[in-house]
Amino acid sequence: MTATAWTVFTGSKPEPMEVEILGVLRGARGPGHDMILAQLHGARPEYTGVVAGMSGSPVYIGNRLLGSLSYRIGQFSKDPIAGITPIEQMLEVRDLPIDATLKASDSRNQAPFPSAPASAGIGPSADGMNFQAMETPLVMSGFQPEAIRLWQQQMAGTGLEMVAAGGVGGSSETGAAIGAEPSAAAFATVVPGSAVSAQLVRGDLEIAATCTVTYIDPKQLLACGHPILQAGPVSLPMTTADVVATLASPLNAFKIVNTGELIGAFTEDRDSAMRGVLGQKPRMIPVHIAVHSPGSERKLNVEILDLPSLTSQAMLVSLYEALLTSNENTAETSYHVTGNIDLDGYRPAPLDLWVSAGDQVAAPLATALLAGERFSRLYSNGARQGTVREIDLQVEAIPRRVQVELETARLVSNDIVHAGDTVVVEATIRPWQQQAHNVRIPVTLPARLGAGNLRILVSDSGTLDRTLDQPRFSSRPVDLETVLAQALRQHAADRIYVSLLVPETQAGVAGQTLLSVPLSVANALEPLRTAQDVNLNGESAEVAGEAAAGGILSGFQILNLRIEPGGGLN
Repeated sequence: MTATAWTVFTGSKPEPMEVEILGVLRGARGPGHDMILAQLHGARPEYTGVVAGMSGSPVYIGNRLLGSLSYRIGQFSKDPIAGITPIEQMLEVRDLPIDATLKASDSRNQAPFPSAPASAGIGPSADGMNFQAMETPLVMSGFQPEAIRLWQQQMAGTGLEMVAAGGVGGSSETGAAIGAEPSAAAFATVVPGSAVSAQLVRGDLEIAATCTVTYIDPKQLLACGHPILQAGPVSLPMTTADVVATLASPLNAFKIVNTGELIGAFTEDRDSAMRGVLGQKPRMIPVHIAVHSPGSERKLNVEILDLPSLTSQAMLVSLYEALLTSNENTAETSYHVTGNIDLDGYRPAPLDLWVSAGDQVAAPLATALLAGERFSRLYSNGARQGTVREIDLQVEAIPRRVQVELETARLVSNDIVHAGDTVVVEATIRPWQQQAHNVRIPVTLPARLGAGNLRILVSDSGTLDRTLDQPRFSSRPVDLETVLAQALRQHAADRIYVSLLVPETQAGVAGQTLLSVPLSVANALEPLRTAQDVNLNGESAEVAGEAAAGGILSGFQILNLRIEPGGGLN
């Protein structure tokens, strides 16, 4: 049989190409899911071969829609042979209920990285000549090569690691920007065979996946003929796309595109198709990043998708790009990140992160990875029920290394004291390649202390936080309230802390640290240590004084005091 397929090679108008039907591969896409095998003919397809971004191209026999070009065989085959997803299987996606209030976060219980059928082979392989879904090329506009490589490393194995050349066509001028309304005039130009894009990130930066429309009706369209991630319900901006050129390559042929105007939202990512609803507004997560450096400030505003398998990576790579493109970014630049992650139904979660230059991992990358890990702990928490309303990050670029070492600590006053006395702790700290200097911190001893020995911890924030948050024996996942409580009481990395290790019971419950717990309460909590999020420690760490360190402090010292009975001189 002979058929006609339509796709865009240049511009926005679909062009026909002749298709010779070779046969049907029974069950090639899975039990009961057949694949139609076809060969493309004509000057363009015989020159370019099967092209990434062509997936979804509709195939007609006469005026009847057969399905979409969706699969290719091998990478270096001379004949442009493709697999067609039958339209019957794609229409199953069309007939799914359209729920305008559906939120992508409803699918947060998926595995962190669902299977990626878009990159998987189908059928038996012989020397690599197996059928696989046509790649969905990504346009990453505004990203440095280092940020693109980071994205590809994070996306390895998901089918979204292939990055093609392209740009933003309509975002800055005609309406695909943040908060834009879908354009009725733009989606009136979309027909079967048109190119469309799904935006994963939009705004000052853009990440968009492009494929071809197979089917369209007044309310919705079907595209791609295969999934991007098979994530199920999604909410992604759906835009028009303009094909600048089609690059022919025996290894990696793809369409070079500019994304265009917003026309709706992709709401389903299923095995046989992507379903887009025309006129629907997508729901994204706003991210605001401001990079401050001496004498300048650079702001970056984007929206990222809300999807468990991709959101943390989109946030991470956006922050990494913001740091890379700052003129203050050098090999000796350190970073201090503050800000909030605003969660619906919870108090905002604060961020306070320091990264110094000079470590094994470059400071911009280390900063992005650390911020991404902190965000993921909140976003991927199984107890989270609301959405992420906004992410606001303030980044201070510091043109030097900020490591500070705690060399020694000692008591300036007598080490034999009375309860209620004030003692002075002197810490010697050495900033990177600078002279050491002393910092004196007065500490008043609580009047309740009894006679005996008392230990004093002079330390960095990490040591103090570990002292306050002892290991737990519970195997239960940490809930969101505990994570938020830990974030709220995290101590700043650029300060010296003096803590009294009082011989009184300390309890940790749901991320909160209770000091000087009465013996009766400690006895009541003891049976809960293995069953719940509870820990007990024989010493309570009370922060009694602190001072600025001028950078990221590392190290600790233990001092000893002897408390004599009776009142003190002070």
